[in-house]
Amino acid sequence: AGLTYDINLINVPGLLQLLRDGETPEDLLKLSPEDLLLRWVNYHLKRSSYKGKEVTNFSNDIKNSEAYVYLLQQIAPANTNPALSLSPLQENDLRSRAELMLKEADKIKARAFISPNDVVKGNPKLNFAFVANLFNSYPALDVPVDRPVDEIIVQETREEKTYRNWINSMELRDTSFVNYLYSDLSDGLIILKLYDEIRPDTVDWKKIYEKFQTIKEHFQKLNNCNFAVELGKEPMRLKLTGIGGADLLDSNKTLTLGLVWQIMRAYTLSLLTKLAGANTPIADREIIDWANNKLKSANKTRFLKSFQDPDLVDAKLICDLIDAIKPGSIQYNLLKNDSMENARYCISIARKIGARVYALPEDIVEGKQKMIMTIFATLMTRDLQGR
Repeated sequence: AGLTYDINLINVPGLLQLLRDGETPEDLLKLSPEDLLLRWVNYHLKRSSYKGKEVTNFSNDIKNSEAYVYLLQQIAPANTNPALSLSPLQENDLRSRAELMLKEADKIKARAFISPNDVVKGNPKLNFAFVANLFNSYPALDVPVDRPVDEIIVQETREEKTYRNWINSMELRDTSFVNYLYSDLSDGLIILKLYDEIRPDTVDWKKIYEKFQTIKEHFQKLNNCNFAVELGKEPMRLKLTGIGGADLLDSNKTLTLGLVWQIMRAYTLSLLTKLAGANTPIADREIIDWANNKLKSANKTRFLKSFQDPDLVDAKLICDLIDAIKPGSIQYNLLKNDSMENARYCISIARKIGARVYALPEDIVEGKQKMIMTIFATLMTRDLQGR
């Protein structure tokens, strides 16, 4: 993920050049890093004298080095000395040609990740890394003059990022990295896999489409989304009013976010319930009572009234709780009057003592009740695990 971290509209507004007719910037956000890089390669090939076919993968389509030779010449800075040339194409032996192509890449210090053999054999991972590195070094994309960047870049909200990072941390079976929350969840599969993670055997996979046929794709995805809503109500017992399968399929932001929040909350509480040996899901009140008992037993002087408690925003009470769970873990001389610094510190120490905190420092400072609840729940989980 390191190589592809900066391949987005925020860092490279010039990616807007890759939009096709009728597409919006949001459509680019839905593309995986691989699809974005393939578009980028073809964008530059169209602007060169390349006559080969469109590149649709980083394996078979690049074995003969032809696309690479044209791409390198196209993206190399104009003042490169010695200049890049198309001369490798005169070599008929593909391995020798790949070696000559990589020598061209070396002229712009971009010979990395692959050997001539990797090119000729079409190793997809290493070729992908080679192209990602080319992109990061020489995107060669001008920002469109007719479109002010600030207006059109659709930035991921903090809530979306938190949920997306949480889903990716779950390492679900047969699931690729979630790049864009709404479109990646719109076929229902990830939601159904999350249900099975929280409550094994919830999903009857014989009724679910895991692969889609082009002609029936819409119907098959809707089927999955309908099951996601149905199973969400029973047996998952999520509060799903006013949401139907079509809302997930259509990437309705508000309803998708509401569902993912409930799934994340259910997951966090399911871990707690198992550890507490309870038969019914742990309620907020039980978490608050646990926190106050913990604080009291450690002779702390701050106590929790609710997850909306305004005293939480300076993060000091959460630090007290962490120190109660693992005495000596908080260095109190590091706590300041700066709430944000305290919040960053408290989350880093919570993670250090083994709590799987998904919330961000901003959630504490801004008093985001839902996310603050998850911090206390994950700390309680850590405490029960440590007994």
